[in-house]
Amino acid sequence: MAELHVELVSVEREVWSGEADEVIARTTEGELGILPGHAPLLGQLVDGGTVRILQSGGEIVAAVHGGFLSVTDQGVTVLAEVAEMGSDVDAARARSALERARSAGDAAAERRAESRLRAAGQ
Repeated sequence: MAELHVELVSVEREVWSGEADEVIARTTEGELGILPGHAPLLGQLVDGGTVRILQSGGEIVAAVHGGFLSVTDQGVTVLAEVAEMGSDVDAARARSALERARSAGDAAAERRAESRLRAAGQ
């Protein structure tokens, strides 16, 4: 099976780069599954979403907040305002942030905390 070259980049740094079988991301147009040979496109990522990178050895999940997904002949580039690998998420801190956001009525912060928890598998 052909693979996709994937780059996950935040404003601050390259978060992950490598080969994948599929990329799944939620955009403002809905959830997209990108396979090798996908038509070129540019999609706006939803705030508080996740990007799933599927490989034969498993799945990589990252919390993403804002930005764009670009598909070209060269592969998939996720340009996120903020991105964090699920394996790097401190679930206890994310749960605390979620409770604070709910108490404060801050919907944007609530979406970010929920995204971090989903990326961490919580």
